[in-house]
Amino acid sequence: MIAETVCSAVSAAGLGIAVVTAYRKRYLAAARIAAYSLVPVGLVMTGVVGWLADTAFSPTAWAGFGVLGVAWALFSTTRAVERRRGGTRAERKAAARGAQRDAVAPTASAPSLSPATRPAAKPAAAPRGGTSGDDFSDIEAILKKHGI
Repeated sequence: MIAETVCSAVSAAGLGIAVVTAYRKRYLAAARIAAYSLVPVGLVMTGVVGWLADTAFSPTAWAGFGVLGVAWALFSTTRAVERRRGGTRAERKAAARGAQRDAVAPTASAPSLSPATRPAAKPAAAPRGGTSGDDFSDIEAILKKHGI
């Protein structure tokens, strides 16, 4: 009963503010304020406020919230452990099978790059004399490497 009275008073105050706002020729804001102020009355009329009041004072409802909290904690804990291990059990088994298959390649003793595909060694730039040249030689080498 008290909740319904409070919701009605809040709605009446909101509608009063909407009227004052409309008087100041801010019709869009007044319509928005009126919409917000009608929400509490709508909640009372649909019975949501009564349901919330019954739930707030029910020990069974609070026990249910406790059970939901424990379930959430279990879900989040198992998810965190799963992420640390690297996926689900099926994913770990598939990864282990793939690693065993690819552990030793048939041509493991052959070099990975043939001489034709190896990049050619570039000659090192000759260092320049002087202290100011030594300071900028590394920067010049980097710029030349990137074609600048």
